[in-house]
Amino acid sequence: MKTKHRVSDEQRRLVLELRRRHSLREVAEATGLPLGTVKTLVSRSGVFRDNDQHRALFTLPPIKASSETLPSVPELPTQEAVTGDKEVDALLWLRSIINTGQAALIERAMEAAKKIKAPLDVLEKRYRDHLAATNPGNVFASLSSFGFADLESLASRSIEQHRLRLEGVARFGGALMDDTEAEAFCIVALRGLEANGKLGDFDRGAVATRFNAHPELLPHTLTDCLYELDYWNQLYRLRHAVDRDASDGPPEASARDWFVFGLLAEIRPRDKAEALAVFRYLVASDRDDMAEAEAILCNLIG
Repeated sequence: MKTKHRVSDEQRRLVLELRRRHSLREVAEATGLPLGTVKTLVSRSGVFRDNDQHRALFTLPPIKASSETLPSVPELPTQEAVTGDKEVDALLWLRSIINTGQAALIERAMEAAKKIKAPLDVLEKRYRDHLAATNPGNVFASLSSFGFADLESLASRSIEQHRLRLEGVARFGGALMDDTEAEAFCIVALRGLEANGKLGDFDRGAVATRFNAHPELLPHTLTDCLYELDYWNQLYRLRHAVDRDASDGPPEASARDWFVFGLLAEIRPRDKAEALAVFRYLVASDRDDMAEAEAILCNLIG
């Protein structure tokens, strides 16, 4: 008969701590415990299952009917003589109509654009020349004309921005720009920390200490990390569609986002599927060139 291996509280704590960064077999070797014992301790702890309490905080409000609405049919922008070039000014007006994000108005604008005699790429050059002439020495003024003739891309972006504005209203009503419960938690957790540097960043070691003091709201798994990172991304996109200058949220929320991003290099993947999900996130999010990226990749491959 097998003798049951007695495990002290200190050994149990060490097993769970090591498991966050090492495989089950590595933990067994480091602690001298049987592999089966390590598996049992990890399984019974629940620490490496998705954290429901964490998920509850970092979830957007559900989409619901709201008394707050966006105008169903916005007024057409006023057509103005901006450059003095009638065809360029007509295209500027059509672009302003497309920027409403209203599919019906966009369709009409796209049809109207076909009636302009000059090729659109020619109008883009004429607009660039106008900007250069009216802003001598300002290189950036001319650069703003690139893509001027690409109405298809503008229409796609505008429709998506309009959809996000509607979603923001449906989820938050008129409170989209207010601090969420998750942001309020971050503000309280980091209260008293002073930002340093020109960008106003917090010391990452101090940030980690503060957030680790709230273990009930820590991600338990890489899937939890991806869930929270998606929360911050969705919140940013909804706000950005309404007001580009007020979409970042409080700096404490940005510190939390970077803290959780860093955990992708520390929490071990439970399986290949979870590791692959993190890899795909890293590429799709354009964060694969960040300083933490190499450590994250090393964590995924073991």
